Amino acid sequence: MQIQNILVVCVGNICRSPMAEYLLKQQYPQLDIVSAGISGLTGHAADEKAILCIQRLGINMSTHIAQKLNTELIKKADLILVMSQNQQKHLEQTWPFAKGKTFRLGHWRGRNVPDPYQHEQLVFNETSQLIQDCISDWTQHI
Repeated sequence: MQIQNILVVCVGNICRSPMAEYLLKQQYPQLDIVSAGISGLTGHAADEKAILCIQRLGINMSTHIAQKLNTELIKKADLILVMSQNQQKHLEQTWPFAKGKTFRLGHWRGRNVPDPYQHEQLVFNETSQLIQDCISDWTQHI
């Protein structure tokens, strides 16, 4: 199946999922890529430390506005990328039709992407690097 719509999910939609969203958008400008949070901080901008990480890569993420995950977003997505096994379980239990198209961003590495929220810049930098590495693992699958 051809992937057209990618949904990236984390908890608040202000740190990990926006970073992944904007990195994916840069790599796949032809695809429709959005992000959302399970308990999304609706209306909030991305975390300043996350914005800084992505800015260093020449990507402007300052326009990001957090949104809460909903049924419409899940229905529209061909591929849903989450940050942890718990998030994957939560999505598949809440929206059983998400099964089979929901994967961890770190699926090919067998790892979660830990939440940098309220940590120092260094932790955000490490998270950003991990997200970049995980995205490159998906290249042959998207």
